Amino acid sequence: MSLTFEEIKPVNKSDIGVYLPYYQGTKRNALPYAIGLYKRGNLEGERGIEEGESIPFIATWNVSTLPADLTRCRLQFDDDADLSYEITMATFEFVDFLFDVVVSLRHKQPADFSKSFYRKLLRLDD
Repeated sequence: MSLTFEEIKPVNKSDIGVYLPYYQGTKRNALPYAIGLYKRGNLEGERGIEEGESIPFIATWNVSTLPADLTRCRLQFDDDADLSYEITMATFEFVDFLFDVVVSLRHKQPADFSKSFYRKLLRLDD
């Protein structure tokens, strides 16, 4: 069962203070939801494939307290261990990718990461 926007518990103002220097503009309004999603430590969603069926995935990650800490995220597609990928990045960078997931959910679309997240995950820009 995919997550809905209403199921994300936004965090309190006290929890977002350390993150504010990393984000500007409208992202600050969504920050309580992006951090709320981050604190869940997991996400079930589906990767949309152009002109094909979506592929379900489960993403799990460690939850840290500081934006500069490292977060290791693991994605497994289609419940298949051979389709597992892992990436480590600064927490504030990972939370930035979660904004896209929050926007998808807010528009009643399935939970999914952005193309730029997948490019980073698959190391296509290295």
